[in-house]
Amino acid sequence: MDLDLKGRVALVTGGSRGLGRAVAGAFAAEGAKVVLNYVKGAEAAGQAAGEIRSRYNTDAVPLRADVSVEADVRALFDGAERALGPVDILVNNAGLWPKAVVKDMSEEEWSRVLAVNLTGPFLACREAVRRWLAAKRRGAVVNVTSQAAHTGATSGHAHYAAAKAGLANLTISLARETAPHGIRVNAVAPGMMRTDMTDAAMAADARRYLDRIPLGRIADPAEVAAAVVFLASDRAAGYVTGATLDVNGGMLMR
Repeated sequence: MDLDLKGRVALVTGGSRGLGRAVAGAFAAEGAKVVLNYVKGAEAAGQAAGEIRSRYNTDAVPLRADVSVEADVRALFDGAERALGPVDILVNNAGLWPKAVVKDMSEEEWSRVLAVNLTGPFLACREAVRRWLAAKRRGAVVNVTSQAAHTGATSGHAHYAAAKAGLANLTISLARETAPHGIRVNAVAPGMMRTDMTDAAMAADARRYLDRIPLGRIADPAEVAAAVVFLASDRAAGYVTGATLDVNGGMLMR
């Protein structure tokens, strides 16, 4: 199915590695132009963009920004417009997943996780929506939440789960606000994926996670990326807004 994304500009936060890189590649495969946002690892981000350009023959640029900083987010959108044109699709993927049980968690760590995983998407959504409304343009947002948003953390990530629960609710609230303007806002809630963020947890106790997954395996990021691209496509999901698509191998069924 042609998802009608050719020439569209997709901005993927945390786009230089893991799920974000897979999402950027999935958009590029559909002919979209891609901005790969990163905050660390300029060389790796440049390599990722170069590989996407070479493989898919489309435009891809790396742009640095800390999504938890308002000025950085504004500059990110400005840079994207200069490089590729106005953003059509925003994917809020950047996130932190440090481990700490609540009794040992510092306020600084709590605040940093919420800043990146919840405030960052808020700032990016606000910037995108302001620009789309000012230009009288439609747009699509896909937020990456987590099954932990609905079940809570089970392995020492309460700050992460709390932030993702907030993002799930922000998705619904913003979808209601922007639907009259033709702006769609949805979310994808992954379970465990094979990324550098989860490598240590999987190495330490893979069976803990596998035993909770009815499909009996860990997801490849490409499987989650396909769901993100589906929700971003007006042709495939034009009548979908305020929804969360679970992509977790059955860890959460509802």
